[in-house]
Order: sequence, then C-alpha cells, then structure tokens
Amino acid sequence: MRIAAIGAFVVLAVAGVGAHVTVAPRESQAGAEQRYTVRVPTEGQVATVAVELEVPPDMAIIEVMPGDGYTFDTRREGGRIVSVTWKREVPPRQTAEFVFTARNPKSEQIAWKAHQRFADGTSADWVGVEGDRRPAAVTKLIAPKIVACAGTRC
Repeated sequence: MRIAAIGAFVVLAVAGVGAHVTVAPRESQAGAEQRYTVRVPTEGQVATVAVELEVPPDMAIIEVMPGDGYTFDTRREGGRIVSVTWKREVPPRQTAEFVFTARNPKSEQIAWKAHQRFADGTSADWVGVEGDRRPAAVTKLIAPKIVACAGTRC
C-alpha cells in the first residue's frame, strides 16, 4: 500500500511539472537562429483564450508562423518585437502549440515570461524562477562549437 501511495505521488508530481506554458527546445546554441514551439495546456475547467510571450531584450524574433485556428499580434518598441500574443480557445484538458523563429542572444539562458489568459477573465503569469509556483520556461544556451581547421582547407 505504501508503494502505491508513493507511485501515485510521483505520477501527480510529474503531471504537475509539465502542466504550464513551456517553450521548446530547452537547450539551444548562443547566437544561433532557432525555431521555438510554445506549448499551452489548459489545466483547469476554464478554456485558455490567449497567451502572451515576452521577448527578452537581447533576442530578435525573425518570424512568427501563422497557423490554422488562431491569430497572433506582435507588440513592437521601435523596430523590435517585444511580445507576441496568440489568440485561440484551448478547451480544458487540451493543449495548443505556436511556433516562431528567433536569433538567440549570446548569454547563458533565456527566461520566457508568459501570461496565460482564460475565458472567465482570469490569468496565470508564468514569470517566476525555477522552483516557484508559476516558473517561466527556460532555454539553456550553450557556446557555439568551434571547428578547428588543418592546413588550407576546412
């Protein structure tokens, strides 16, 4: 009985870990162009109607991919996109995915702050640090690989 209780706790804990706005991949190369996927689940009984993703100041959005069943808006400051808002009804226990391409900053990580809006007017702000109740998704950035050349040809 004790093993069953521990197993049930592990299943619930794992389910809770993946039940927030995420951005994939979780690892990319610093300074590289990368295609990202924002995954938005609706955990509760009220449908998600929109999600806004803040774009970190040292990152450049290249393209936001259009898709069936949703619209998106970008907010700019000067010529730079500072946030993207996707609008789509995501019923309870369902998930939506949105795709964009960006040029990564030359830093160690990207913290993706997201604001999930629901049909009843409430929202969930996924902006905290790891371990918070509502953590921001994080992409770890690794240094570019350096290729050594021998002789005159690479």
